[in-house]
Amino acid sequence: MTRAPTSTASATPRGCTSFKLRQLTRCVASRYDAELAAAGLKTTQYSLLSHAQALGPVAPGELARAMTMDASTLTRNLKPLLAAGWVTLQPGPDGRSRRVELTAAGRVKRAEAQRRWRAAQEGLQAALGQARTAALHAMLDDALARLDPAASAASEAADAR
Repeated sequence: MTRAPTSTASATPRGCTSFKLRQLTRCVASRYDAELAAAGLKTTQYSLLSHAQALGPVAPGELARAMTMDASTLTRNLKPLLAAGWVTLQPGPDGRSRRVELTAAGRVKRAEAQRRWRAAQEGLQAALGQARTAALHAMLDDALARLDPAASAASEAADAR
């Protein structure tokens, strides 16, 4: 059963905001995961390949900051990409540091996955409609800017890519 949309102008929030956001996140993520699985990637892996391509070669700490994740999560998420040969860790400028860089195979994999990501993006927009999708983006950007300005800046930088 589909609920009728409610006006957001004067509506009083009902229920737990965190729970509702988690529900939406799971629903949206499952659509992207299903598409990206056809390219042999998880959503987090596609995102990592995309950021590494846009920023690379890039220091792991800088990549983690750009993706608003901690260093240990980045290290864990890089392992399967390294094992598949889609990224490499090269020596940095001072010999102690490292640089994450996409390989030729990683660029091919990302291009393949980008087609699947685009299909998920277009499918979600078709389901919600262009105006609702734009309104959702605006609401999320505003909420992020109010709750976590640093994450908002990182999100704006990623949108510009």
